[in-house]
This record gives sequence, structure tokens and C-alpha cells, in this order.
Amino acid sequence: QVLLVESGGGLVQAGGSLRLSCAASGRTISEYAMGWFRQAPGKEREFVAAISWTGADTNYADSVKCRFTVSKDNAENTVYLQVNRLHPEDTAVYYCATRKAYGGSWFRSQNQYNHWGQGTQVTVSS
Repeated sequence: QVLLVESGGGLVQAGGSLRLSCAASGRTISEYAMGWFRQAPGKEREFVAAISWTGADTNYADSVKCRFTVSKDNAENTVYLQVNRLHPEDTAVYYCATRKAYGGSWFRSQNQYNHWGQGTQVTVSS
């Protein structure tokens, strides 16, 4: 069983930055692919970013490409999401998720993940 705990959210002005962290325990994530999703009020949870188990392959939603960067530190058992140039529409609860995977695979669908964190709130003021 993998336990994921997100942190780093908060209130930030438009144009600002945050670094979200997802710390894993219970298993080493070196053989796990990771994903970030978000859910805004009144909306469905959506894909944000994904990273392969090696950390070498990544994929992003079009809405965050070139503003967000996902990275993975297997030694620290932690995944990060650097979020820059934030917009008010980025306001959401951000979740990390994981599943066992090998090679350069990353996953965009929520159904492809079987472990989830509790989320961290990001609020962007205009």
C-alpha cells in the first residue's frame, strides 16, 4: 500500500508561483508512475501532469503546458509540481496519484491510477 501526502498549496496572486509536493510512504516510488490532477469547485477532476517511473518522460495538459513542471525525486520518494504564472482559473484542489509502471510510461486517465493523496488547495486571486 502506498500512502501519498500532498503539501505546498496556498493562496497566491495571479502570476505567482507555488511548488507542490507529494510525499510517498509505504513503498518506494522508484517503480511507480505518478500523476497530478486537480478539481475546481463545481467541476470534474481533470488531468494536469504525469511522469514516468524513471522521471525522464512527462506529459501535460494543454492548459498548463509551459507553466507547470513535474519532477520526481526517487531518493526522496517525492514528486513535485512547480506551478508558475498562475491564473485564477488554476484555483483547485490538486491531487497526486500513483501506479506501478515501468519504462517511459505515463498515464493521463484517473482510472489508470490506484493510489491517491488527499489533495492540497491552491487558490489564485486576481
